[in-house]
Order: sequence, then structure tokens, then C-alpha cells
Amino acid sequence: MPNSEKKLGLWTSTSLVAGNMIGAGVFLLPAAMASFGSIGLLGWVFSAVGSFFLAKVFSNMSKLLPHATGGPYAFTRYGLGDFAGFLVAWGYFLSTSCACAAITKSLVSALSTFFPALASGLPAIATGLCAIWLLTYINTRGVVTSGKWQLVTTILKILPLVLVAFGGLFFLQAKNFSPFNSSGTSTYGAISTTAAMTLFSFIGIECATIPAGSVENPKKTVPRATLLGLLIATLVYILGSVSVMGLIPAAELAKSQTPYADAAAIIYGNNIRYWVSAGVAIAAFGALNGWTLMQGQMPFAVARDKLFPAIFSKQNKKGVPYMGILLSSTLVSVFMSMNYSKGFVEQFRFLLLLSLLSMLIPYLLSAASYLIIKVKNKQADGWLGAVFLAIVAFGYALWNIVGTGKDAVYYGFVLLMMSVPFYVWVAYQKNKKQ
Repeated sequence: MPNSEKKLGLWTSTSLVAGNMIGAGVFLLPAAMASFGSIGLLGWVFSAVGSFFLAKVFSNMSKLLPHATGGPYAFTRYGLGDFAGFLVAWGYFLSTSCACAAITKSLVSALSTFFPALASGLPAIATGLCAIWLLTYINTRGVVTSGKWQLVTTILKILPLVLVAFGGLFFLQAKNFSPFNSSGTSTYGAISTTAAMTLFSFIGIECATIPAGSVENPKKTVPRATLLGLLIATLVYILGSVSVMGLIPAAELAKSQTPYADAAAIIYGNNIRYWVSAGVAIAAFGALNGWTLMQGQMPFAVARDKLFPAIFSKQNKKGVPYMGILLSSTLVSVFMSMNYSKGFVEQFRFLLLLSLLSMLIPYLLSAASYLIIKVKNKQADGWLGAVFLAIVAFGYALWNIVGTGKDAVYYGFVLLMMSVPFYVWVAYQKNKKQ
């Protein structure tokens, strides 16, 4: 176990949460939501409130189980047993692998602004592979090295967002916020859709809980980092969306390929576009770094409990579960390459859709486990508040799972059930050795 000098502090843990949440996709969301009208801002607020309840669940459980490495997996296993914990770990591992592949493509796409040859083909694949394996190397150097990179990249990618978010407030035009609802659906329908779209920008609120064993004073640091990271991301998201929507008419915004760059050009001049594109690249690079760290920590925690193959529990001399990172980076490389092959694009999109569903299942089961963990820890104080928190967080996660659509839920269930034979084999081996 790393000593106190080689652990993550408050700011590096916070950057892990905020950095993993703020990916390259947020730079495109204002354009994607433009067709709904300014009602989309309520979607952001709804997602932020719902995510707060989930973040509070993770914060409270990190106080109850401060040294439980694995975050949602550890909480679910402690509350609901080995099988539920295994399902969370299985889904989370596959989900983050697909997500990392998508983030890598966003990184290469942003770099193509400066190097047009990276738009497609072998140069794009080669650049993506270089990014994946560079960050694989960095993450095998220890959590502190990875944490420092995460802190730097988080600051750098937030800068262009902050420049637009706060600078744009002085250039807002009220007419650009009309009409309020142009979606063609009811107010409830529009809010539900935009809330589902913005929810994915809040994926990552659990990230400080996953490497808890490598965090300094996790009982205090993890809860603070979780809520602080959520606060930073929420302010950037909402203020940024207000500024972009207030600067660019909805009709133009809906067609924009670079909404933040277009808004920045209005405020600071055309030369700023390249800086915003650089911010997109840094956002993707930072998010990929943070999720690469997760790819090692989650399987490590599961393997330590003998629910994943023992190879995932292997550590190098710096205490890093390197085999999990290497194996997951190999999987990410395959998925990323698939996205550049016309014959596999649809398959990749299907995997990505399932990954989004798989991210919500750990949230759902963690909320369900919260009350059980309080009972096991014999904590009677604040019981009424805990019940309210668990119900709201569970309901919010379930509502979003339904919102992913019938196909995602159907195939996502099949994907989870495919892991059952693997669990039976692992459980057999575990009991055989006892």
C-alpha cells in the first residue's frame, strides 16, 4: 500500500472527479441541444440536482467505508453481496473501455484542426494508439504521477470553458434565448430528453471513491473531492451553456461544429479558435488519463476479492495494478481502431450505447446498498435523511436507465447475463481453494 507521500491529496482527487467528468463532448453539447431552445438549461439544472444526490450517496458511503477500494463495486459488494458486486465490476470495466475509445477519437479529432492528416486513416489510428499507450505508461508510474498529470490537464481544459462561461455573460442577447421550448414536445418531454443528454456529462462523480486505498485520509478527502469536483463541473457546464446560447442564435448554434470556439470568437476575436480547439484536445487527453487510472483500480479491487482472475491483482514496484491497465488499454486500442473501420462503425456505436447504460447500473445498485451499509455499520443517526437520499438517488438512476431506451436496456441485460458463467467459474475456483 502506498505511503502518505505517495497518495492522492484533495486537489488531485478533485481533479480526478472534475477531469473525468469534463470530457471533450461537453464542447459540442450546446449545439446538440440548440434545437430544444433555452429549456435545455433546465435539463442541465435537473441533471446537476440528480447528480448531487448520487454524489452525496458516494460521499456518505466513503465515510462509512473509507478504505474500500473500487468505489461502486466495493459499496455494492458490501451491501448486496458478491454477485451484485461482480455485475457492477463487469459492466463498469467494459463500459469504461468503450468510453476510453470514444474519448481517444475525440482527442484525435481535435488534433486534426492543427494537423489535417489526422482526420482519418492510418495517421489517425496511429496517433490514437500513441495517446493510449503514453497514458498507459504514465499510469504505471504510480498514482501520484498520474494525479499530477490529471491536475494539470484539468486546469488547462477548464480555462477555455471558463473564458467563454464568464466572458460571455457580458455579451448576452436576450432574443437568443427565444423560443423557450422549440422541441415540438411537451415541457416535461423536452426536460426529460435534455436531462438525459446532459447526464452523460456527469458520469465520473464516483471516481474519487475508486482509488480510495491510494488516497490520503480517504474518510475526509474522498467526500470533499466528490462534492467539490461536482460543483466545479456544474458551474462550468451551466454558465458555459448560458453564455453560448446567449451569444449565438439557436438556428446558427444548431449547425455549429465548434460552438465554444464560435462563442469565443465573438468575445475575443477569431484567433482564439485555435486555443479552444487546443482546449478540446487537452480535455480529451485529461479525461483519457483519468479513466485509464480507473481501468487499473477497479479490476484490482475485484481481483483482490477473488472475483476476477488473479492477474488483475498484480502490482509493480510502485504499487500500481499494472496488468489491469495493460489489458484494458489493449481492449481500448481494439475498440478505438474499430471506430475508424467502416465495417465496424455500427458495432462500435452499439457497444458505446451499452456502455452508457452500464455506467448507470453501478449508480443504481450503490444507492440501493447505502441503507444496508448504514445498518451493517450500526449507524442510527440521520436515518430519515438517509432513507430520503437513497430513494431519490435510486429513483434518479432508474429514471435515466429507462431513458436510455428499450434496445439499450434489453441488450444491456443480455450483456450482463453473459457474465454469469464467468462468475460461476470464478466462484467455483474461489470456493475450491477455501
